[in-house]
Amino acid sequence: MTTRILIADDQEGIRGAFRLILDAQPDMTVVAEAADGVTAVETALAIRPDVVLADIRMPRADGIEVTRALAETGIHVVVVTTFGEEDYVRAALRHGASGFVLKRSGPTLLVEAVRAAMSGDVLISPQLTVGLLRGSGEPGVPAGDPGLTDREDDVARLVAQAKTNAEIAEELFLSAGTVKNHIASIQRKLGVRNRVGIAAWAWSTGRAQTP
Repeated sequence: MTTRILIADDQEGIRGAFRLILDAQPDMTVVAEAADGVTAVETALAIRPDVVLADIRMPRADGIEVTRALAETGIHVVVVTTFGEEDYVRAALRHGASGFVLKRSGPTLLVEAVRAAMSGDVLISPQLTVGLLRGSGEPGVPAGDPGLTDREDDVARLVAQAKTNAEIAEELFLSAGTVKNHIASIQRKLGVRNRVGIAAWAWSTGRAQTP
């Protein structure tokens, strides 16, 4: 399966750089570009890409509005931002964004963010994770001990460090399927909806630090 991607950014140079990175992947293809948010939404609804990469600040409609407009369509939106835009990223998260990457994070993380979105994960640039989640908590995150196993604690810590499932599996010598099962169990015990909730809990309880 080839992941079809729409790139929405008002800077032509950024769109071109992202296209080069993504089109070089054997399982990805860029099917359209948009220079503003309204065009991004209209194009996405017309051609139904799998993933939209949306800049947080664009003319006519920003990345938050794009995320909100596409929230119920099944199209994944990965928000691309510059460092220090935590309020925008939090807002996009509330509206269902499937990832947050810094423009300067490099090609590897951009590709991983697209793949994470397609697998139902939320990938956040490590530089953003600290600013967004440390000490912030999240509604519904339990204050007490949720009863995680030692292995689940390890997985939660690595999720908070913005590791992908593949990276967690490699570090803990587990299969990718086992990691997914652990994450599902952690979400149930914490009462959170996704990886971001796990990360918020891990930062707020001090478990996110490397032992």
